[in-house]
Amino acid sequence: MKIRVDRVRCGGIGMCEMTAPTVFKVGDDGAATVINENPSEDERAQVEEAVSNCPTGALSIED
Repeated sequence: MKIRVDRVRCGGIGMCEMTAPTVFKVGDDGAATVINENPSEDERAQVEEAVSNCPTGALSIED
């Protein structure tokens, strides 16, 4: 599983960080970054929830 953040689309709302804090972090620049580029399959449900709940559609998963 590979996670992508479209930093142009990211609004820095932080829902991803709240949903999957071991994978996402909103930086000082106001955009989300992936802090764990290869999360375990145990974290997949949290990552999928973060992707589906992103209000700007900035997150995606590549398998």
